[in-house]
Amino acid sequence: MNWIEALILGLLQGLTEFLPVSSSGHLELGKALLGVDAENNLAFTVIVHGATVLSTIIVFRKDIISLLKDVFHFKWNESTQYLFKIAVSMIPIGIVGVFFKDEVSALFDNNGILLLVGCMLLVTATLLGFTYYAKQKDKEISFKDALIIGLAQTFAILPGISRSGATIATGLLLGNKKADIAKFSFLMVLVPIIGENILSLASGEFTSHGNIEVTPLIVGFFAAFISGLLACSWMIKLVKKGKLIYFAIYCLIIGVIAIFAA
Repeated sequence: MNWIEALILGLLQGLTEFLPVSSSGHLELGKALLGVDAENNLAFTVIVHGATVLSTIIVFRKDIISLLKDVFHFKWNESTQYLFKIAVSMIPIGIVGVFFKDEVSALFDNNGILLLVGCMLLVTATLLGFTYYAKQKDKEISFKDALIIGLAQTFAILPGISRSGATIATGLLLGNKKADIAKFSFLMVLVPIIGENILSLASGEFTSHGNIEVTPLIVGFFAAFISGLLACSWMIKLVKKGKLIYFAIYCLIIGVIAIFAA
């Protein structure tokens, strides 16, 4: 992987991690178009995911600091409940990560990856399209809602299913407030991504796959970080305005192209 390929893939990761168009799907499409060997670039994947985590922390730094301050009062207050809801939302993806990790990895190592990405992008388009017709409500995110949103996130392990798209769309269909569900969607993924990266480092997989140079890693990191900052802030505004239908159309078009290109 050279620095130009790293730049393109880093930008793809940063933008699509937050926009409801599937970062994993676009990374697979990008790797296929650029001819990049995915199996030899685990280090790059870990680096760009770390960059998007950092961008999320920066965008929501005030909310995170406020939540942590309130939690250390050791009372069953609003912030404590919010963090428990995030914990509840992580249960489904945690189960899949512990018991079905190999099966998930196998999804990305087959020759029919483009066809799978295309089909799953059509699913993402359909889900986003449903939000256009959903009746808007302003209810708070409950523990039950958090679990259902967590289940939606689990389906996003499939390349082409957008994590942000699945979780935000599910929250909107449940009647949650637009601003609340956008923030919840982005905060709930922090621990799973950090945990996944730590496990990759601890297992030694990070150093056992490929010999990628330092320069592409640095370029990819900053590309994903800067584009992630912009996309995260932009996505919050788009959810508030209810303009997810445009991403549904985009996913539909890219999905069809991927299917015919498979």
